[in-house]
Amino acid sequence: MNGTDFTQLRAFVTVCDERAFGRAAKRLAMSPSALSRTVRALESRLGVRLLNRTTRSVGLTEAGRVLYDRIQPMMTGMDEAMLAVGAYQETPKGVVRVNLPSIAARIAILPKLARFRSAYPDVHLDLVIDNDITDVVAQGFDAGVRIGGQISRDMVAVRITPDLRMAVVGAPTYFADRRRPETPADLKDHMCLTYKWKSTGALYPWRFSDVDCVIDVDVGNVLTVNDTDLLLEAACEGLGLAYLIEDLVLPFIENGDLLRVLEPWCKVFPGFYLYYSERTHMPASVRAFIDFMKIVSF
Repeated sequence: MNGTDFTQLRAFVTVCDERAFGRAAKRLAMSPSALSRTVRALESRLGVRLLNRTTRSVGLTEAGRVLYDRIQPMMTGMDEAMLAVGAYQETPKGVVRVNLPSIAARIAILPKLARFRSAYPDVHLDLVIDNDITDVVAQGFDAGVRIGGQISRDMVAVRITPDLRMAVVGAPTYFADRRRPETPADLKDHMCLTYKWKSTGALYPWRFSDVDCVIDVDVGNVLTVNDTDLLLEAACEGLGLAYLIEDLVLPFIENGDLLRVLEPWCKVFPGFYLYYSERTHMPASVRAFIDFMKIVSF
């Protein structure tokens, strides 16, 4: 069906519904004469009269009745579909799919979810945990969350956490027969637990800052995993030192499960950002999620 077909059928159904060209023309925002020409063009194309017209009334022919009975439910269905989709632009509702690493879900999103759910009860969040760098557009996500420096420049990014800092931690049992490192260079004498990117096999760098420079340390890895929770658990078990985001390990430091070392060498870096592709017609649910996470972050 092309645009002309649809216009002619819409005009025909509207005339049948209103039983008058004047009222139908007003409903369609066109002149009665233009509406009459449109219906006549449909009749000419089909080669059959669809409407009986008098100066006072409009009635369906037998052929017109057959066409109306078939087309009217379809037109109604399309109208209802358009209204349903339009509601997504006006009222936050439906599913919002977000791709994010587990640590971002824990420290940036989960603490705010109760308030978001209370504010937008008709929005359902689908949080997909993915610790690799994923093309959120190609994979059909509405948004993603990553560290600021890891976001492509063609995406729109909004900050949802303050700056973050890394921490080097180990269990008291690990340090029972070992000296604590005082400089990053001392890490050569320690067992280290390191994050490994699943997609590339690259190791997350152990990066420190001196007064004048940035220091990347090639640590001796006794365990590499692609899950931060497992790294944290391994550190708590005394298997070695872990290099993790400060917000994740602070509760374990406070309760004595972990000890922190090299704190003066760990400087701040850009926090988590919510990012998405620029879109002219963004669903209200996605806009509500972005604005809420941005507003309540600080």
